[in-house]
Amino acid sequence: MRLKTHFPIWLLSCIAIGLATCNDLMAEESTLAAPEPLPEIVDFNEHIRPIFNQHCTACHGGVKQAADISFVYKDQVLPPEGWIVEPGSPEDSILIQRILEDDPDLVMPPAGHGAALPKRDIALLTRWIEQGAIWTASHWSLAAPKPQTIPEVSDSQWPSQPLDHFVLAKLHDAELKPSPPASGQRWLRRTSLDLIGLPPTLTEQEDFITQYKQDPQAARVAAVDRLLESPAYGERWGSVWLDQVRYADSKGLGLDSRRSVWKYRDWVIDSFNQDLPYDEFTIKQLAGDLLPNPSIEDLVATTAHRLTQSNEEGGTDDEEFRVEAVLDRVNTTWQVWLGTTFGCVQCHSHPYDPFRHEEYYQFTAFFNNTSDVDLDEDWPVANVPLDPTQYNEASQLDRQIQSLKDQIWQAEYKLLGDANAWQPVEKLSAKTNNQTKVGVQRVDDHDEFHTIDTVSRNTDITLEASLPDGLTELTAIRLTILPLDPETAISDSEWGFVLSQIDAELTNPKLANSDESESTKLDIQQVLIDEPDPFFDPQLSLDKKSNRGFAAYSRINRPRQAALVLAKPLTVAAQARLKITLKHRVYLLAAFSLISKRGHLAVTDDSRFTDSLTDEKLTTLRERLRHLENQRSKIKSVATPVMKELPEHLRRPTHLFERGLFLTKGEEVCADTPESLPPLILESENHDENGDPVPTDRLALAKWLVRPDNPLTARVAVNRVWAQLFGVGLVATEEDFGSSGDLPSHPRLLDYLALRFQNEMGWSMKSLLRELVLSSTYAQSSKSIPESHQQDPRNRLLSRGPRYRLTSEMVRDQALVAAGLLSEHHLGKPVYPPIPGGVWKPFHSGDKWNSTKPGNEQRYRRSIYTYTKRSIPYPMFATFDAPSREFCTPRRLRSNTPLQALMMLNDETFVECANALANQMKQVSDDPREQIRNGFLRVLCREPSSGELDDLIELLETPAMESTPEETAVSKATPAERKTEAQPNTSNQPLRVIATVLLNLDEAIMK
Repeated sequence: MRLKTHFPIWLLSCIAIGLATCNDLMAEESTLAAPEPLPEIVDFNEHIRPIFNQHCTACHGGVKQAADISFVYKDQVLPPEGWIVEPGSPEDSILIQRILEDDPDLVMPPAGHGAALPKRDIALLTRWIEQGAIWTASHWSLAAPKPQTIPEVSDSQWPSQPLDHFVLAKLHDAELKPSPPASGQRWLRRTSLDLIGLPPTLTEQEDFITQYKQDPQAARVAAVDRLLESPAYGERWGSVWLDQVRYADSKGLGLDSRRSVWKYRDWVIDSFNQDLPYDEFTIKQLAGDLLPNPSIEDLVATTAHRLTQSNEEGGTDDEEFRVEAVLDRVNTTWQVWLGTTFGCVQCHSHPYDPFRHEEYYQFTAFFNNTSDVDLDEDWPVANVPLDPTQYNEASQLDRQIQSLKDQIWQAEYKLLGDANAWQPVEKLSAKTNNQTKVGVQRVDDHDEFHTIDTVSRNTDITLEASLPDGLTELTAIRLTILPLDPETAISDSEWGFVLSQIDAELTNPKLANSDESESTKLDIQQVLIDEPDPFFDPQLSLDKKSNRGFAAYSRINRPRQAALVLAKPLTVAAQARLKITLKHRVYLLAAFSLISKRGHLAVTDDSRFTDSLTDEKLTTLRERLRHLENQRSKIKSVATPVMKELPEHLRRPTHLFERGLFLTKGEEVCADTPESLPPLILESENHDENGDPVPTDRLALAKWLVRPDNPLTARVAVNRVWAQLFGVGLVATEEDFGSSGDLPSHPRLLDYLALRFQNEMGWSMKSLLRELVLSSTYAQSSKSIPESHQQDPRNRLLSRGPRYRLTSEMVRDQALVAAGLLSEHHLGKPVYPPIPGGVWKPFHSGDKWNSTKPGNEQRYRRSIYTYTKRSIPYPMFATFDAPSREFCTPRRLRSNTPLQALMMLNDETFVECANALANQMKQVSDDPREQIRNGFLRVLCREPSSGELDDLIELLETPAMESTPEETAVSKATPAERKTEAQPNTSNQPLRVIATVLLNLDEAIMK
């Protein structure tokens, strides 16, 4: 009976529990099943693009376009070209029909290619089509920023800058509150590190706290203004920019030899300190050489795109690595200014973003006609004065010199290019002095020599020919050198040539009663060529001591011409023959001889050639040129590689590369920007002030980047600055604003700041930074509150202040400042601080790392001045995540490894800093508590707590801190014998341990 009595009770209990559970599940299912209301207005980028990316683009994207359909491109989806969607009519849209199709062979997506679309996604697509299928831009970042109204907030007292309203409104939506403000000392350290990359000095801390007690806001404003005017500001933010443009002091590949580009680094630092507007900063780096009357600084700015890697290894193809450099410039430009992964479009259309394969090479055409090549020489270069105070003088001289060169060359080139002045020679024969074989063939109205098969080094090609009938006087000889295959070389250039010497003589017919001919050596006075600024001086072809001269260095893709002008007209006898010897003595990369492989000769009796040697106007110009060049040579300068365009008649065509391979060229393309972005040149601006069409060159491109209708440039710049201050950008993926990147955490704020930056602030970086660091958002305490941390673990809603590890440069520079060692010397050549033994093993034995000795201020320069070798990164920087600078690095990824702790405990620089810090603490007082307090203020910029003092006093008094006999002996040395504060004073052994502890605290290397 008891079982019968209890069984029903147990059963009823189970049923009750089951019913309750069932009811809970039903309630939960009912809640989950409740459809989320559709937005009143369906936005393509917010609602529709994610559906396409998730369900469609795998088969119908940028790379794979099944049935020639792509959901990346508007014109393939919407009328008139597209047929997938009928705006306003979902029932007539193939897209909806195929999604709702019952036939498994017709439904989209097909079985095996993903799950069917959720009902909500189908409803969104339907409403979007009903509302007209508005496709304003293919991605949010490709739509122009929209003006934003500053949000109303409940707490009107908290915002101190307009941006705070956007942050507070977002926090309110998430039911979060901002954190309390950080203390004055912590705010000062944070701001000082962010603006100048250095902690505040003791004096700066004292002055700030005194003012802060009276008026906190005024104290902050004064501190920010002071920091923005510091020369250290340019060094801190210059370091950020050098990551973007892959700055390094070496060439990268092969031997990774040294490259003198430090003047560009100095230009970047100066530009930030002078607050050069970001639009000008952009234009000068991309096209400073194309500006009217460019200055020395304008030319140095273009070194930004001469920082590409080059390969000096023997046997490598110069053209291959020149092309690699050009493509790197394209990819870097897109990463730095447009925040877009454009590089994958080299091989195929972008998988997710609306960039077609051919558009990559249209953009490449902007950079494909610079005159630099992938060789040991960094030509073209600008001779930049070592002393910046001489920049103006040098710029004026350079402009005058260039003007004179242009005038002289234009006059000479006009003569050279006058087709009516020349007559081809006849009955050409050719021979060589070695195994190189040559032949002669008739082409049109002249004979051409050409090499056969491979060529040998040090080849002399001797050409003999009869002069044209009727020619009685000779004034000049024209030499035309062509590629071996003139047609294919236009697109696929060949190795060029260097005419080391040219010998010419005239052979008259045999004299009566003599078997000998009479030869007359021709007195060639000048060489006129078809290039205004050649790498080698063509006159050196007449110098027996030189092996350089008229050249196509190092590649040739079009005919090259030179006129050999005689000193005076030479009378020509009937049946005389011309004999010219072309001597070649230059070869490259141990494998490629630079030899004339095809060419022909022509002659003239036009007196204008010989008259040009004594022409009064030209003579005056030449004398003036020599005088100015002599004057310019007296200004001590360093050769710095810069950008320079090829002359119009020597320009290269640009072709699409099939699958990205430079050897497989497709259709020829012209310079242009992608169709998904604003046009390169607006119709209202397509003619200049003289009515001439605006050229589609790098200058037009640079202006396009900073034009108000470009949707990316200002956003990317603002986001980069934000990321430096807050640890992560409003768009977390700084390198990718496309479909594969993160959406902005605060899209309205990003648009507001972007428009404000380019309009009200006039692209001023200092104005932008000032507004950000004086905001209440930035001033928050970084202490994590459990509630906000749980809801906002990555601080994407900005519910607390920034807290993250310092950059490698800041970690080292902070230690030098705390130790009182940091040099105040700014700008200049790279320096060589201590480096661990066994690290420096370059490929070239002559490449030495000569560390400066202790006590020399060069040893304690700021980190930005440290020599950067791509193949051997500075160990401390690499340990703390600094890039090798081989490629553009839009964002440094922070790590936390044991090596970092070992580096700070054992690296020579940090040991020196600990010694010097201990000495500084020792000099303050004999009271250990005051000494430790001084160390705290130097390193952490705050007062220690009583507990922290007690712990360090206990450490200070431990027996292990007693000096060894060896240390005691060293301690007896005088300060002069120790040479520098950085040298150990072993009586300070306990304080050195305390100093090491302070420098290695987590708080010390965190912001």
